[in-house]
Amino acid sequence: MVKHEFYENPRFHHVQHPLVEHKLALLRDSKTTTKQFMELAEEIAMLLTYEATKDLPLEDVKVDSPLEIADCKMVSGRAVGIVPILRAGLGMVSGVQKLIPNAKVGHIGLYRDHDTHEPVEYYCKLPADAEQRTLLVVDPMLATGGSAADAVTMIKKRGITKIKMCCIVSAPEGIRKFMEIHPDVDLYVAAVDRCLNENCYILPGLGDAGDRLFGTK
Repeated sequence: MVKHEFYENPRFHHVQHPLVEHKLALLRDSKTTTKQFMELAEEIAMLLTYEATKDLPLEDVKVDSPLEIADCKMVSGRAVGIVPILRAGLGMVSGVQKLIPNAKVGHIGLYRDHDTHEPVEYYCKLPADAEQRTLLVVDPMLATGGSAADAVTMIKKRGITKIKMCCIVSAPEGIRKFMEIHPDVDLYVAAVDRCLNENCYILPGLGDAGDRLFGTK
């Protein structure tokens, strides 16, 4: 595996685990069905969320167990919000929700102009108390980095500072661009692929994540 310079950045997190590697192999397979693809994206999102939430604040609580009062810890306050980048990001939301059922969900709509390869905004709706939460922005693919960077910029313009970005498959070009624009945001990825092709698709990648999630091609 190539060790790019961004591996030295403490804000960059490549989540490497045998279960992640196994599920990624199945996710990439062109024979994987739409149903299987959705399930795998959900499961990898759960594993990314586990890593991305390690620093959530805790508070001491007392719990009445069957034998005695136990001194325990629980997540403190309004912990997390989920913000999928439409439409492919929707495939990761249920995985986060399984770990954090009380997380509120916002949505950001961006699409990539096929001529300029630049993202265009068409929708943004965040939880009303978003500034009190850590927002996990989710999108399966980090290709050029443009959509992810623009989505986080949109969130910051609304006065929100606690933001983390979670992607399944990424390209070095996209990682560099995202971290250059948002050096204060932690980035979690499950795979760092080789490069982008001339059409700005990730190689080897897994194809169009939105189409494979929703069976639209």
